[in-house]
Amino acid sequence: MRIEHLHSVDSTNEYIKRYIPNRENVAVSADMQTGGRGTKGRSFLSDMGGVFLSFLTFPADMVAAKSFRIMAHAAVSVCKTLEEYGILPEIKWPNDVRAAGRKIAGILIENGLKGDRVDHSIVGVGLNVQNDVSSLGGIAVSMRELVAPPPAEAVRQKLIENFLAPSDFGEYRARARFLGRTIGVEEGGRRFTAVARAILDDGRLVVEREGEICTLSAAEIFLDRGEQ
Repeated sequence: MRIEHLHSVDSTNEYIKRYIPNRENVAVSADMQTGGRGTKGRSFLSDMGGVFLSFLTFPADMVAAKSFRIMAHAAVSVCKTLEEYGILPEIKWPNDVRAAGRKIAGILIENGLKGDRVDHSIVGVGLNVQNDVSSLGGIAVSMRELVAPPPAEAVRQKLIENFLAPSDFGEYRARARFLGRTIGVEEGGRRFTAVARAILDDGRLVVEREGEICTLSAAEIFLDRGEQ
């Protein structure tokens, strides 16, 4: 995989799209982003000191129904990287990674489809390392608050190595430490509490609400009271 590093860019996910016609696996990182994006169009704070990294890959014969595995692998790669520095992470379904009860990394997946197959996949990762996230009102945390501050460059290299190594879905489930707990759920404009029971192979979340089992595919969950 070719690796390109930039000092500043609007968004590594947007920048890397120029390489899609080349059909080449590429990783693009930046010291900072001026227009970092999260899910649902939210902005992602991308100041100096963090790891901001996108991967462009071309999965071999992957049906769209299994594309959640791309998300799962990215989350596991982030978790493995944090664990190498002595941090115990947890995955907040579907695409955030938390540590010490706060968000430490976000993942944005943009898949291009051809028919029922994934033609290409862009995986964007923002990981807080030494960057200051105090302006976010306590909902986020940087690695430097939890362990002796590692150089962002070293963390970036470990993350690339972990992304390029294989993982299985069981590793994702094992780090979804909220399973079995009561969580908040927002779906279709309504909020309710439920017990998280399982994550299916296709990435859907199974919850139990007032004795009734239901399956969520497009929802947001809240692990702590007052979480935004």
